[in-house]
Amino acid sequence: MSSAIPNADAMLKGLMPAVLDAARLEMMHFTAGVIIERKADKSPVTIADREAEAIILAALGEVAPHIAIVAEEAAANGLLPAPSERFFLVDALDGTHLFIKGRPEFSINIALVENKKATFGLIFSPATGRLYVTRADGRAYTTLVPLNATDPQLEELAYEQLSARQADLNNLVAFNSRASGGVSADLLRSLGVTEARPMGSSLKFCLLAAGEGDLYARLGDTYEWDTAAGQAILEAAGGSVTLLDGQPLSYGHAGRQYLNPHFIAWGRTPMLDRLVPAKP
Repeated sequence: MSSAIPNADAMLKGLMPAVLDAARLEMMHFTAGVIIERKADKSPVTIADREAEAIILAALGEVAPHIAIVAEEAAANGLLPAPSERFFLVDALDGTHLFIKGRPEFSINIALVENKKATFGLIFSPATGRLYVTRADGRAYTTLVPLNATDPQLEELAYEQLSARQADLNNLVAFNSRASGGVSADLLRSLGVTEARPMGSSLKFCLLAAGEGDLYARLGDTYEWDTAAGQAILEAAGGSVTLLDGQPLSYGHAGRQYLNPHFIAWGRTPMLDRLVPAKP
């Protein structure tokens, strides 16, 4: 069996039919109402989370059968592959809390990690049909994909290249996680943020990549499957994601159960000198 990695465009083509199947399933549950269960850590999960993940995992098994997969619901059940330098991260329904509340800010996230760096990212919003993805040229793009699209239609979509914006230091716009509420308020204040917009799931990374804001600070718990696809897309659009000490957010930390440290996603150049006094 070949161990070659499909390029980003080949992965996009191979995965989109399954992504659309998962999206249609999620919208069916979203419209009809969901039954909430609790995982061992007391966080909520729905049938849609599990069924959508099964669809995505099957597709990845076809597209790249030799690459390990770390997926949220499988991980919650203790099903984790041995640590690897190359693996996929999957959150088939990012934003479960919002999904349950009837907010359409949830997404399907797929990322490829190589040597601790997210090198491919795909994020799809079932409620809007908006796709964000890295492509074979190393850049990030967005397009609209109808939920009833077929393979030939995918080839005809108009992709728009994403480019993060250079921040106006006197008019900084941040995206806030709905889950963390005001936890990062002090940090945003220290950076001089003038406007904070609430937004759920990994779509915050996508809006930064599209040049619609300047930063997203997360001081609450997130896992690698929550952020890897968004980071790949944001970095391909010219942005970055750093820890509070300026080091890049990295992946493959099985020893901490794939839990992320606190981080800040930046539309362009990190502004940590505004957060921590610059050294003389």
